[in-house]
Amino acid sequence: MDEENLLGEPLEPCSHEPTTGFKRDGHCRHLRRDPGRHEVCAVLTEAFLEFSKRRGNDLTTPRPALNFPGLEPGDRWCLCVPRWAEAQEAGVAPPVVLAATNAAVLDTLDRATLEAHAVE
Repeated sequence: MDEENLLGEPLEPCSHEPTTGFKRDGHCRHLRRDPGRHEVCAVLTEAFLEFSKRRGNDLTTPRPALNFPGLEPGDRWCLCVPRWAEAQEAGVAPPVVLAATNAAVLDTLDRATLEAHAVE
């Protein structure tokens, strides 16, 4: 079965430049083998990147050995569901791309909250 986005449509790609997703295929897929649940497609902001770094996940530093380019504000990236929720509670949640965010997040995140953070 094809995965759905928050609009009830087929899941759209989040980003191919940089290539995101747990499988690095551009999609925020719901996968059992992904314990972090990289399912929220977000447009990164400086405030979120700083928050994430303070929480121990530096997304700005390139790591060539891991094929990770480092991210900057404006990049689209599949974020972990718990990290987005933490950022939302801290007031720094980045905007969400509804068409590229997996509907599976609704088991944890509130639709109205996600829609209030929508970029489209």
